[in-house]
Amino acid sequence: MLKVDVVGNKKRKRCGKVFRFKNFGEPGYPVMFNGPFRENVNALLEYANLESNLSMEMPMWSFQLEVHHHPPLHILLFVIEEPIEAALNRHCKHCQYVGWGNHFICNKKYHFVLPSKEALATCTSCEGCCDAVTTINNGKSKLIELQGHMMHGVFHSNGFGHLLCINGLEMGSNLAGNQIMEFWNRLCYGLQARKVSLNDISQKRGMELRLVNGIAYNESWFGHWGYKFGRGCFGVTQSMYHKAIQAIRSMPLYLIIHHIANSNHGIPLIFSRYQTLSDQSLVTLGDLFCYMLDLKSRLPRETCISSYNTNTLAVETNCRWSPKRIEMATRVIVEALKRTKFRWVSRQEVRDAARAYIGDTGLLDFVLKSLGNHVVGNYLVRRSLNPVTKVLEYCLEDISNVHPYDNEGLVMSNKVKDKYKITRAQLMKDMLYLYKYILIDPKPMMGSEFLSAIPLAARIILDTKYFIKDYFGDIPYQVELGSNDKLNLYCTIWLRNNVGSDEYLNKAIMPPHECFTLKRNATINDLKLEVERNFREIYWGLRSFVVESFRNLSVNNETEMVFGLIEVGGKVVLEGWQGDIGINMIEQICESDPNNGIMDCTCGTIEDDGERMVSCDICEIWQHSRCVRIPNDEEIPHIFLCKKCEQEIVLFPSLP
Repeated sequence: MLKVDVVGNKKRKRCGKVFRFKNFGEPGYPVMFNGPFRENVNALLEYANLESNLSMEMPMWSFQLEVHHHPPLHILLFVIEEPIEAALNRHCKHCQYVGWGNHFICNKKYHFVLPSKEALATCTSCEGCCDAVTTINNGKSKLIELQGHMMHGVFHSNGFGHLLCINGLEMGSNLAGNQIMEFWNRLCYGLQARKVSLNDISQKRGMELRLVNGIAYNESWFGHWGYKFGRGCFGVTQSMYHKAIQAIRSMPLYLIIHHIANSNHGIPLIFSRYQTLSDQSLVTLGDLFCYMLDLKSRLPRETCISSYNTNTLAVETNCRWSPKRIEMATRVIVEALKRTKFRWVSRQEVRDAARAYIGDTGLLDFVLKSLGNHVVGNYLVRRSLNPVTKVLEYCLEDISNVHPYDNEGLVMSNKVKDKYKITRAQLMKDMLYLYKYILIDPKPMMGSEFLSAIPLAARIILDTKYFIKDYFGDIPYQVELGSNDKLNLYCTIWLRNNVGSDEYLNKAIMPPHECFTLKRNATINDLKLEVERNFREIYWGLRSFVVESFRNLSVNNETEMVFGLIEVGGKVVLEGWQGDIGINMIEQICESDPNNGIMDCTCGTIEDDGERMVSCDICEIWQHSRCVRIPNDEEIPHIFLCKKCEQEIVLFPSLP
């Protein structure tokens, strides 16, 4: 395979190109994306390393991406092309769950994977930094089958896709979650993806984050990148979802305290703690959760804002310096900061000033590292990273005038303790307490119909997992309508059965429009041939598709000029038939698996939404196990009858 370099358009060596992670996918980097999705993917892969040494049935390419130059950090992006012949099940369950079951099955899928450290650990290098052999010999031979990647997204060849997973720093990744999402978003825009879905099941310490973020920000975490309500489970609609979020967000804190003050003393204390910290009034539950999440993002990870009851730092049991030496170094550093007259100074400047009195540089480094955002005596030692110089800076804040100490000058007032004893751990503990006893568990609020609505609304939010972003919708991409003597229009097809019937398939399963670029003098016959070729290449069930006529255009002669009948950029529907498929076989070429059976649940759901289900042993109708009151921690019974069949059996006359 010929490799093309970004600069000079020349042949390059196999591992000769490293791309910047933060720019990868932007227009022109590494390529200008000027066509529909399939063409853009092929253009991108011209800059990749073909993993030709793999004994796999699916071709794979790799890109080496530089995250940081100093210190050096590189990651690999794998692109795997999965033909329909290699799929264990040609029907896409992700399409079914999100409501795209009426889409035609595509010939190919493209997996974009930022592999996890565990996946890379199973790979061996081959003559270079980019030749990763990913044949796994422990029962799973495909990289795309492994779990826990930093990122795994998949696109169908028609431009619809699914973001399958995102794992940030807390899951052991080299990248933060927002960095990965920015990268994914650039890929989707650059490749001209149409619509992308995801299943938001992210948790932290037992809390469902789509509920926490929904209350705090009126949207899920993925909403920052434009992902909106896609499909609710258990019959939840978009209107129900938004009303549930608003109901909880607007819940006044004083009413919650009024109803639970006698049964739960912890919640009023938490409300009071964060109202004291906040510079603005926290009126509603949405205000409180929003403030707590914003505060969490500002607290340092290693050592959070805290107060001490002694003038010295807490000393670890295995510390090689005595408490007396640490106390002396602490006093020296605080005195040096006093002389700066409460201005911000760099870490190096503080260290140099203290070295005149403390010769042990290791001790100074230890104290400086441990001292940030701690209270020593009457002062709060603040530490911050300068956003411009990227240098750590220190500053003293005198808190003695506002909150005086007692006679010993050691013990702080309760209010100061509240203000300077909030750690990340404490904040998460408080949030988990609110999550459990306000949003999930109604027991502390028994007897209050007003507050019992909160867990019901929370259940609606939790039943909304599927979110979708519409990148380009039905129009695959926007182009200049006329360049190099070529013009563009958009075409789709209307599939007719071939069993002698005049019935047509429902319009809902028409594939989305594709953009066609034709010469100015192209004929109707040229257009038909292009449409047949493109739709055969995209969709598995249309490999012998034949165009017969136009549904929204009157054509007398196939030699007529296309742009004499159709305006540039116009939409055209062509009618045709698939030679080897009849009306009873149409479901076989759609993403929805006809073998899944019929679903008709009491919640109103009539399509598989990915939740656990149970089938009646008589009528074979599927329902949610939750809706028929089978707890998730219980196994599905061997014999199950729905209520309708149960009633019919009861009413059935007994035999003599």
